[in-house]
Amino acid sequence: MSETIIDTRGVPIRAWVKDVHVDDNAMQQLRNVASLPFIHRWVAAMPDIHWGIGATVGSVIPTKKAIIPAAVGVDIGCGMMAVKTSLSAADLPDDLKRIRAAIEKAVPHGRTDRGGKGDRGSWSRAPAPVEARWKKLKRGYESIIQKHPKLDRGRHYQHLGTLGTGNHFIELCLDTEDGLWVMLHSGSRGVGNRIGMHFITLAQKDMRQHIADLPDKNLAYFTEGAKHFDDYFEAVAWAQRFAKENRELMMTAVLEVMQRDAILPRFKADLMAVNCHHNYVQKEEHFGEQVFVTRKGAVSAAKGEYGIIPGSMGARSFIVKGKGNPNSFHSCSHGAGRVMSRTQAKRSFSVDDHVRATAGVECRKDEGVIDETPMAYKDIDAVMRAQGDLVDIVATLKQVVCVKG
Repeated sequence: MSETIIDTRGVPIRAWVKDVHVDDNAMQQLRNVASLPFIHRWVAAMPDIHWGIGATVGSVIPTKKAIIPAAVGVDIGCGMMAVKTSLSAADLPDDLKRIRAAIEKAVPHGRTDRGGKGDRGSWSRAPAPVEARWKKLKRGYESIIQKHPKLDRGRHYQHLGTLGTGNHFIELCLDTEDGLWVMLHSGSRGVGNRIGMHFITLAQKDMRQHIADLPDKNLAYFTEGAKHFDDYFEAVAWAQRFAKENRELMMTAVLEVMQRDAILPRFKADLMAVNCHHNYVQKEEHFGEQVFVTRKGAVSAAKGEYGIIPGSMGARSFIVKGKGNPNSFHSCSHGAGRVMSRTQAKRSFSVDDHVRATAGVECRKDEGVIDETPMAYKDIDAVMRAQGDLVDIVATLKQVVCVKG
């Protein structure tokens, strides 16, 4: 067993952090969550844990008849998708810049004009597949904004099938047998952010008479039967669906452009596919009780369930199969986890450092992505060793192309 049991004034913390650095502020956040009166059994901490808003990124929070919106966060439904193709390393051209450029042209990414009409990270005119997918999502969206009209601002369907910024990416990776995979990371984009922020604020307003009793105002929560509980659960479920559809649309666009524009032979892309959230909440049964499980930077790892644990721009990533460990509430880490803030990374590393760290990867190598350089993240191999009783490794991937927002 790799877990460490940490006693608190509330429920225990079960942490998979052997030989992995954990900041004191992240540990305090875990204790804060463990002190809440509605936690089911214990809080589970994954080896990629680091400080977050209210709750740590890399934590699994099971709750009875309550949900903490800030624990779910504002990138609702953020997660990963990976597809194994029939291509191999030998099928790739020597110069990968054309493939990267084709992907960047096919999928809007980044953010300009403060997210306004000229934003290059959203559609000015959404293509037919995006319009068709939005029609399926639109009714749910209208139900939400009918009750919360303030949410109907900014972009919604124009972000469907787009990447975003920050740590979101699209990669081509090779496994240990030189098989080519396409992997990407994104979530519910602007509309999910608005939903998250709106309900975090509502939870704090609803608890204004009791918020001083919380260890952190960002742990404000809704209880079942309370005024906004059902509205939040409806909205967060919709945003999670949006995120899943977003990843599927991007994956389709990438595979199509690889086939059409990138000087690659004909290939199949149905050998294996995984699409999983790692910022979300859903109802599950654990230890004989129905509870709400919030995975904030964690992946479901039920027995036999496939998941994705990415490294960083220059590190390995892993396709995994869950072992169904009940002590982690059938969960595992969602990645390597940051070891320093974005500001600290920009101060600590140069473009030359980043170039060396991403040698052999066709990707951006400018100061705009220094905050995502591999040194800003924990050692992914140490993270994987710490959770050996949570997952089995199915495939080990190393990126050769990386597109960042």
